[in-house]
Amino acid sequence: MAASGLIFVLFVLLHMYGNLKAFGGEHAFNTYAHHLRTFGEPMLPYGGLLWIVRAVLIVSLVVHVATAATLWKRARRARRVRYAVKKNTGATWASLLMRWGGVTLLLFIIWHLLNFTIGKINVTGGPTDNPYRLLVDTFDTWWLTLIYLVAMAMLGAHLHHGVWSACQTLGLTSNARARRRAKAFGLVLALVITIGFSLVPIFTVFGVISY
Repeated sequence: MAASGLIFVLFVLLHMYGNLKAFGGEHAFNTYAHHLRTFGEPMLPYGGLLWIVRAVLIVSLVVHVATAATLWKRARRARRVRYAVKKNTGATWASLLMRWGGVTLLLFIIWHLLNFTIGKINVTGGPTDNPYRLLVDTFDTWWLTLIYLVAMAMLGAHLHHGVWSACQTLGLTSNARARRRAKAFGLVLALVITIGFSLVPIFTVFGVISY
């Protein structure tokens, strides 16, 4: 789970960087989108890099979900009898959201792929062959922006606890100082990614990003 999770962290950082190209306008964003498809040519075919990334992400997603299911089953087997009284264990809100937050993110990923990659759904009826205009039309729709921002909040919570857990799994929290650093790193990374992804839809709603 830690290894597949770290792959997703690297991907969302790069994806966030690409999204922020929208602040450069239509030409900058569409040039970036086109470059992703021509990257590595002629050694790689057109779109070759994207298919490699997709394959890695699909394998990572299968591993991540399967591992999560395994850990959940282990936890249930470890305590077959529920607590008579729920005690305050000091669990953070981020850790409590991990399971259902993960399910929420999985559903969002499916919609996100249908919206921007597989189906290229433009709910406004506008063009789907122009990445920038598809992005603007999507985030000009208030309820899609709301869904996106809720998903980003879930992503932030997932990263906050997930990065800390990954550091613990990988043996990077051997003392109190290292644990504090791991928790701080998880929080900062979660905030950077959540805010970074939220900037484009928010500024689109307010008309800063438009065409």
